[in-house]
Amino acid sequence: MNGIEKKAARRPFLAKSALAALVLSAAAAVFWRSPARSAEDAVVIPPPAMDEKAASGSEKAIFAGGCFWGVQGVFQHVKGVSKAVSGYTGGSAENAVYEVVGSGRTGHAESVEITYDPSKVTYGQLLQVYFSVAHNPTQLNYQGPDSGTQYRSTIFAENDEQKKVAESYIAQLDKAKVFGKPIVTTLETGKTFYPAENYHQDFLTLNPTYPYIVYNDLPKIENLKSLFPQLYSEKPVLVLASSKS
Repeated sequence: MNGIEKKAARRPFLAKSALAALVLSAAAAVFWRSPARSAEDAVVIPPPAMDEKAASGSEKAIFAGGCFWGVQGVFQHVKGVSKAVSGYTGGSAENAVYEVVGSGRTGHAESVEITYDPSKVTYGQLLQVYFSVAHNPTQLNYQGPDSGTQYRSTIFAENDEQKKVAESYIAQLDKAKVFGKPIVTTLETGKTFYPAENYHQDFLTLNPTYPYIVYNDLPKIENLKSLFPQLYSEKPVLVLASSKS
């Protein structure tokens, strides 16, 4: 897709006409009666052989894997996650603006900052969901219909332990050849996360009949529920709801 087509496909304002709403509702109804199929299917993978040490309190993880709508939506349904915020990581504060990041020249990747309780869900378990359900780690600088370095597969490690766990897991999955292609996920450290505009937050939950969401992202939620029932939470933790409380 070219830049104009991508912006049109991902424009945050839905059609207002009654006819459009009826068509989208019908499409969503058909989807929910159908198996979880999308541009990218989930892959069953083993858990990481190396994981972080069990701890209490709160930690953060930052993952990038294509459009942040779907990645955020997935992790908002993971038990032990208290917040998942869409944003930009890899570039400067001045360039952390959706229209500018879309140029692919800012160094930013659309990313999600996850706040989690490591006593309930470990960093390794988050990585397993990330590689299995949230995106396809074998696609270089694109995910599904979206292309450019802003859609790259990247783990922004918060510390040395996260970096070691991620490196070990990538090597483990590549050795097992569970994807059939090499993993192209990169590891970046020392990068600052900048929250995205409010209209991007909770987009999957707020717009379940939006065509892009129906085809590309809702199947990820179903796959999370199917492959990781022990981690799945029916009620998502929403950014805008928490900011109003």
